[in-house]
Amino acid sequence: MSTGTRHGTLACVLGDMDLVRPLGLAGIRCAVVGPAGTATTHSRFTDRWIPWEGGHDGALVDRLLRFGAAQPGKPVLYVEEDTQLLMVSRHRDRLAAVFRFALADADLVESLVDKGRFQQLAERLDLPVPRTRRLRPLPGSEAPDLDLRYPLIVKPLTRRPPWNEIEGLGKAIRLDGPEELRALWPRLIPVGIDLLAQELIPGPETRIESHHVYIDVDGAVAGEFTGRKIRTYPLEYGHSTALTVTDIDGEGADVAASGREIAGRIGLRGVAKFDFKRDPGGRLHLLEINPRFNLWHHLGAVAGVNLPAIVHADLTGRPRPAAARARPGACWCHISKDRLAARESGMPAARWLAWVARAEAKAIALDDPMPFLRPKLDRLLSRIPRGTRPARLAKP
Repeated sequence: MSTGTRHGTLACVLGDMDLVRPLGLAGIRCAVVGPAGTATTHSRFTDRWIPWEGGHDGALVDRLLRFGAAQPGKPVLYVEEDTQLLMVSRHRDRLAAVFRFALADADLVESLVDKGRFQQLAERLDLPVPRTRRLRPLPGSEAPDLDLRYPLIVKPLTRRPPWNEIEGLGKAIRLDGPEELRALWPRLIPVGIDLLAQELIPGPETRIESHHVYIDVDGAVAGEFTGRKIRTYPLEYGHSTALTVTDIDGEGADVAASGREIAGRIGLRGVAKFDFKRDPGGRLHLLEINPRFNLWHHLGAVAGVNLPAIVHADLTGRPRPAAARARPGACWCHISKDRLAARESGMPAARWLAWVARAEAKAIALDDPMPFLRPKLDRLLSRIPRGTRPARLAKP
């Protein structure tokens, strides 16, 4: 872990290097939460480690409270996943005694994380979301007749492990007709989770564009940028593996305008990502709103708009970083998964390697190589019998 001379209020990070790195690049010291040996514990930007192997939310809250209370000043708390966001939001009154954080209103957080509640919010505020119906695959039930236009996608209300039993890595399943829903229904019943059926917006994943914004306590936009997906894995309804920043004054202008307008309608404060899909006619359809930090913030920081750093400045009373416009064309890559996505899409290996070399935001960083290298070295050492390891490489 870092023993550098950075000073100031700690950032306490429940997240990965895509959140630690933008903070570190702004000179902000990080305390990371997670199990031993994770990439973040080896970063030169990490000054403290809060061990956590997983378990009940209440136990993690208690550990965070003890850590925060022991610091000379309130750390700024950052979360990167929905489960962490819900935990912090639901315990915000206790955590606020020893931490600072920028969170949306508690009820809004619940409504945005749960897709069923989000649909109700969207209908009440007339947000531009695709038509959607809730599915309840109960024992003994049959697939309903839906008043929706096929093709549809079916997805879980929240990102929960049981979904992996149905679809593995994919976020959704495409259904081209009611007979496919009837065939799928018996597989849904044993999983025991509620789902959503939503009218499919045609077009590839590259038509998914996003607005990333931080809105301060006064309701002003303190920082923003726009972006677009390049590749996902799996190729359809998969997780992002390659992303790029778009021109907020050009191709991303309507995305940013839509995001700002919706943020005002829902009364958002804090950070959020607005995901849209552009249909063949150019119209934007809102897919989801994530009111938390995420992997895009690494890309935004290297492109010139460091939202985590702006939040830290506001919460600690320091001047914000100078206003900037994110540089269009900057790219982020999840190397191991994007290799699979590129291969599946037919992209030649040499062309992909050249693209990775140019990508500004990725796991390999020359100024902070150990988060990438150390876990791989540890895995290699674990395969070597302890007595035969070279003395210089043997772990204590």
